Amino acid sequence: MFTGIIQEVGAIDDIAAGGGGFSAIVRAGKTARGIKPGGSLAVNGCCLTATKISRRGGSALVRFDLLAETWSRTTFPCLKKGSLVNLERPLRAGEEFGGHFVTGHIDGIGKIVRWEKAGGDHVLHVAAAKDIMRYVVEKGSIAVDGISLTVAGAGKERFRVRIIPYTLQHTALKEKKRGDKVNLEADVIGKYALAGR
Repeated sequence: MFTGIIQEVGAIDDIAAGGGGFSAIVRAGKTARGIKPGGSLAVNGCCLTATKISRRGGSALVRFDLLAETWSRTTFPCLKKGSLVNLERPLRAGEEFGGHFVTGHIDGIGKIVRWEKAGGDHVLHVAAAKDIMRYVVEKGSIAVDGISLTVAGAGKERFRVRIIPYTLQHTALKEKKRGDKVNLEADVIGKYALAGR
């Protein structure tokens, strides 16, 4: 379980897809401290299991093997060496809970259709499939690339969120532009509340 409060921006060191399967190696700092093979880390909101950890300089290189399901439902195919990624360690009992319940199970991919400045903030407009939009409600929560955000407005095919300067500066959103894809996870409470409708 995660909260959507990004702890660090890491970078893709290597990413591969082929006959041998799918894998990603992420360069990380503080979020990799103490992590061991079998441990979890959310990468752009996707809960992954570390399979190998090595060191290079002051950074850790954390390898993840990706399922075909993960590859097809997330933006991992869009990433390349050097791409920035949002990182979060799993929530521990007794820790501050500052965002919302984020499972790390990506519902699907959204597309940035508008990215505008509004005073000191930015407004991000994201188009998403109907099976995701049915759970997106104004003033509700949504995880965009693992970031816990409040929905400022929602329609049938897109929603918008406001981004404060701190969030823009301290997440991988700073390199996103119109047309880019993002991982989306709808609020799990909303899923249960609307189940069967």
